[in-house]
Amino acid sequence: MMDKSWILLRNRALPEYLNGVEQFLNFAFSNPNIGLRIQCSCTNCNHVRRKTREEVKIDLLRWGIDPTYNRWIHHGESDLSSDDEINSSANSDLGNDDDATFEMLHDMYHGVPIDNITHDPSDESAESRYEEPNAEAKSFYRLLKDAEQKLHPDCEKFSKLSFVMRLFQMKCLHGWSNTSLDSLLKLLSDAFPKGHVLPNSIYEVQKIIKDLGLDYVKIDACVNNCILYRKEYADLEQCPKCGEKRWIVRKGGEDDNEVASSKLNKRKKGIPRKILRYFPLIPRLQRLFMTKRTAEDMRWHKDKRVDDGVLRHPADSLTWKTFDENHLDFASDPRNVRLGLASDGFNPFGSMSNAYSMWPVFLIPYNLLPWLCMKQSNILLSLLIPGPKSPGMDIDVYLQPLVDDLKKLWADGIETYDAFKQQNFQLRASLCK
Repeated sequence: MMDKSWILLRNRALPEYLNGVEQFLNFAFSNPNIGLRIQCSCTNCNHVRRKTREEVKIDLLRWGIDPTYNRWIHHGESDLSSDDEINSSANSDLGNDDDATFEMLHDMYHGVPIDNITHDPSDESAESRYEEPNAEAKSFYRLLKDAEQKLHPDCEKFSKLSFVMRLFQMKCLHGWSNTSLDSLLKLLSDAFPKGHVLPNSIYEVQKIIKDLGLDYVKIDACVNNCILYRKEYADLEQCPKCGEKRWIVRKGGEDDNEVASSKLNKRKKGIPRKILRYFPLIPRLQRLFMTKRTAEDMRWHKDKRVDDGVLRHPADSLTWKTFDENHLDFASDPRNVRLGLASDGFNPFGSMSNAYSMWPVFLIPYNLLPWLCMKQSNILLSLLIPGPKSPGMDIDVYLQPLVDDLKKLWADGIETYDAFKQQNFQLRASLCK
């Protein structure tokens, strides 16, 4: 384990600091594929500029290294802590799969005991410190435990869960249709040896993804962005504001929803003209606390951030500090989540001749370390607002399900299990300006 205490030294002329700089540079350039330049970690460059070894050394001596950069992930160090790496290699058959998504899932499985949490029975105070996971967390852990089985008896690299996750990831990245993945699953089922546990249909794969809390909700929307067909509008057949039909109209002029079942004499559900996809916020925030490492990182802004007057993180800002002063109850628990929101339109078809604009809405958990909160894997997709045009001033209509969850998280909070503290707490959240 490398000694990184030197990064907190103010006196950059001390031998400990000088030796630490050499240690850092030797580590950063130890990778033969790194090239001649690396991201400079001085407080001035802040991992933005790439410089040579000598230039980085001069900057580190002149400006000092970022004192919060204690995990050198930009220079080849694993994003996992050393303890997690030891546990992963000792207890998991899946050590060869180094994708960050699967490391997170394995950490969820290995990080916390499910049936009991060990502590000294003679220590009465331990009973109050360590609690059983709540029902939802237990269900999630059991799902992972059931899924952590070899893909087939001779497979050492993949479990059922990791293989399904990898397949689903490839489907999303490469635009595979459900039919193509279904066909691939059937082919692999025939090719694998007896005793395999691979799902044989896209339905079974989607069920695993849904049970992991990674599903989304489809909400019908007015084609003119007037309303969402939810709550008091859930059963309406047309928009009460503009009068537009909810369903696609067939060529004969008949709505899909008006086609009756000949046997049951019940109307079939039609095809909506516009659909909003909402990725529920609450379960995704709860997942952040179900891994020991990430749950600890969510407290970083309070426990480990260096407050030296330099703006490196939103917690260093006057806005953050003013919010804490005005909402002492919220600020008293560092696990309460501060979120940033961003949205922009893009053409999903990649063709300029097709004037279609879809608007994703993202949430950024600012509790995390500076080099983690803006990492792609930690940015939460919240909404997919359909086109073909920008929602413009009507974007507030599509934000309604997100706003409802945020109100619930702000007012009452949601019971959540903290794998780092091994206790349940009321998770609250706030949207930062």
